[in-house]
Amino acid sequence: MTDTPILKPLKTWSHLATRRRKPSEYEIVSTNLHYTTDNPDAPFELSRDLPISQWFLQNRNASPVHHPDWNAFRDPDEMVYRTYNMLQDGAETYVNGLLGQFSARGHDAMLETSWATTLARLYTPLRYLFHTLQMGSAYLVQIAPSSTISNCAVYQSADSLRWLTHTAYRTRELAQSFPELGFATAERQAWEEDAAWQGFRELVEKALVAYDWAENFTAFNLVVRPAVEEAILRGLGQSGRHNGDTLLGMLCDAQLADTQRHRRWTAALVQMALTQEGNQEVLKGWIAKWEPLADAAIDAYCAALPDAPDAGSQARSAVRALRSILGL
Repeated sequence: MTDTPILKPLKTWSHLATRRRKPSEYEIVSTNLHYTTDNPDAPFELSRDLPISQWFLQNRNASPVHHPDWNAFRDPDEMVYRTYNMLQDGAETYVNGLLGQFSARGHDAMLETSWATTLARLYTPLRYLFHTLQMGSAYLVQIAPSSTISNCAVYQSADSLRWLTHTAYRTRELAQSFPELGFATAERQAWEEDAAWQGFRELVEKALVAYDWAENFTAFNLVVRPAVEEAILRGLGQSGRHNGDTLLGMLCDAQLADTQRHRRWTAALVQMALTQEGNQEVLKGWIAKWEPLADAAIDAYCAALPDAPDAGSQARSAVRALRSILGL
């Protein structure tokens, strides 16, 4: 009778067990979570002829941007659900404090009607744009080739939702102070018809059907988001300060704080992709495809901003500088 070997239980997940150090919380809860990547030929462990399997085979597995091990990607901030909530609980406390303090001092009653009209045209319709940013990130969550990429996109999507709720809150406050200006009722018409928004509307509606995972990432994180951040969050915030709307400037600054984290993980993923031959050319090709739409969107929006004559050129320069640093 042979002795049956007794297997020693692992102290952590098998893919982390060979490391010589104790895995971090981030590694334990974030890495190698996508079961759809276990079998490259059958993403859902079902027939590859199923439409959902074909979708992932085409838009993830067959992407022209390639790497032998996307699971090796790591978020520079090593964000997990627990730490994200801790971080953004503080951020929301800050924003709520801003809203409460400015409301208590009658901020909206001190705004000029001409500026309030600008807000109805150029600020509160942002709810539509922020929602498209949320949807773009949410798609990347589903289609990304590794869970560590998906996790970054999850938190980015949540940030877009936070920005949307801030804007919705201000929309209701402004509607109470200026009921005659169409706050909370006219934003859809502005989004669909106002010349200031048509560049961004075309850009994001087309970006939302960039189904290849890497093109989605390129379109949104390297083109759309930087354009929104520089032209709207920065440009509109500065315009607000020039027109006595310090609250808007501070809200935009709070949202820009989130973008620094977004840019860090974006840069890390680009750097990882650029280690593989051919990826740089693909990424540059996609940027060349989306950049003209973004430039047109920036120009159309910034041309409508009062007291911000150089906002458009400054935004374009900032966006190009960001991509130049990344080697793109």
